Amino acid sequence: MEILIKSVEIIDRPSEFHNKRRNVLIKDGVITDITTRNLSAPTVIDGRNKFLTIGWCDMRAHFCDPGHEAKESLESGRDAAMHGGFTDVVLQPNTSPVVSSKNEVSYLLSGNHKSLTQLHVLGAVTNDTKGIELTEMIDLHQAGAVAFSDGIEPLWHTDVFGKALQYLQKFDGLLINRAEDKMLSAHGHMNEGVHSTMLGIPGIPKLSEELMVARDLALLEYYGGRLHFANVSSEKSLQAIKAAKKKGLNVSCDTAIHQLIFDDSQLTDFDTNYKVNPPLRGKKTIKALIKGIKDGTIDALVSDHRPEDEEGKKLEFDLASFGMLGLQEAGAMLNKLLEDVDLETVLECLTYGPRRLLGIPTPEI
Repeated sequence: MEILIKSVEIIDRPSEFHNKRRNVLIKDGVITDITTRNLSAPTVIDGRNKFLTIGWCDMRAHFCDPGHEAKESLESGRDAAMHGGFTDVVLQPNTSPVVSSKNEVSYLLSGNHKSLTQLHVLGAVTNDTKGIELTEMIDLHQAGAVAFSDGIEPLWHTDVFGKALQYLQKFDGLLINRAEDKMLSAHGHMNEGVHSTMLGIPGIPKLSEELMVARDLALLEYYGGRLHFANVSSEKSLQAIKAAKKKGLNVSCDTAIHQLIFDDSQLTDFDTNYKVNPPLRGKKTIKALIKGIKDGTIDALVSDHRPEDEEGKKLEFDLASFGMLGLQEAGAMLNKLLEDVDLETVLECLTYGPRRLLGIPTPEI
C-alpha cells in the first residue's frame, strides 16, 4: 500500500528537512522518499496547511489491562494512541495484578511486534503499589521496564522512597513519583479555591503536591539518583524543580495536556468528565505551567489518559471516579496551546523529551 503526502511541512529539528515542504511517499508503513519531485500513489493526501512530525511519545497512560478491560484493553488503547498520533505509549503499573513481575511486563509488551504503536512499561516500585515493600526492580528492568513508579499512587513512605533512589542507581534507573500528600487531599474532589467554595465541594490544595515535591527533592539531594515528577500542577512545585535543576540535581517533570487548557471553572456545572487528579487548577497556575514549558522546566507533556466506564462517571460529583480521556484528544488540545507556545517547543515535549528521559529510541524523518 502506497500513500503520498503532498507538499507537507516537516517539523523535526534534527532533520535536514526541518521547516521545509516536501512530498513524502510512504510504502507499507515506511517512508521511502522525501522529495520536491512530483510523485504518484494510489492514495494522495494534501499536506498544505498541515505539518509532519515523528511519532509522539506519551509518558503516562492507563490501559487498565489486565484486570479492567471493560474500561480499556491493550487493543482499544493502541487504537486510541494511533488515532492521536502516538507511536510510543508508556503504561502505568496500576493494573490487576500490578506490574510487579516479569510476567506482567511480558504480557504488556507481547503485541509490539505487530503494532504501529509500541507499548512500554513502568514497573511498580512497591508491591501492589502500597508503598511499603520494594519490588524486584532489577528483574523488572531486565524484563523491559523503562522506568519505575507506583503510578497513580504516590510514594508516601520516606524510607522506601530513599531506598528506591539508591536501588535504581545500580542501573541508572529513573524513579517517577506523583507528588501528593494523601492526608491533605483525602477528602477533596477538585482544586481548592474560589470555585470549590462556591460549589460546596471539598478541595484538593496545591500544598498537598508542594510538600511532597519539597520532600522528594531533599531526599534526591541526600541519596542521589534520577527523579521525575509526574503531573506537576503548582507554581511552587515548578519553582522548586527549577531551583533543583540549577543546583545540578538529576530531576525532571511533566504536566498533563489538559492542565494547560482547562481550569477549575469547567466544574461549575458538576461535569464529572473534568474530574481529574491532580485537579484542574486556576488560570494563574495555567500561566505558570505554560511558562515552565517555555523555559524548559517542564520536560514532557503527557496525556494522562485514564479511561473510566459509565459506572465510574455517571454519578454524583463526589462519588465519581477521577480520570479523563487524553490520547485521542491530545492533538485538538495542543492546537489551543499553540496560541501561547511555539510549535517546535511543544513537539520537543512530545517527542524527544520523553524518549530522552526513558531511553526509548527516536525515529527519524
